[in-house]
Amino acid sequence: MDRNTIDHYRKKLDELRRGLMAAYARNRDHGRESGDGSPQDFADKAASACNRDLVFSLSDTERSMLTEIREAAERMHSDQYGTCMECEEPISPRRLDAVPWARLCVFCQQRAERGIPEAVAC
Repeated sequence: MDRNTIDHYRKKLDELRRGLMAAYARNRDHGRESGDGSPQDFADKAASACNRDLVFSLSDTERSMLTEIREAAERMHSDQYGTCMECEEPISPRRLDAVPWARLCVFCQQRAERGIPEAVAC
């Protein structure tokens, strides 16, 4: 993969990382606000607890995506970015445009989701 293409995906990953960090900060602040100590009846307390759980689960998802983005950046530094980590074939630009942190080509990703362990050439 040429340097311009790598830079394109690096910028895309950086934008995603910044957006996730901002969303994480908003969710963290929202979680603090929802427990403001004001008097609540049972239904309000249940709704607040549900909202806090949702905010924290979103934060887990965001942290997971941040890890994927960091690992993609590491693959860029080791010249492995854009290469399937299973079959070692190039990952299509269309897939990288949709999922810039992708580490598997579409074929290997489908196999992984189906739980097919054997490495089969794409």
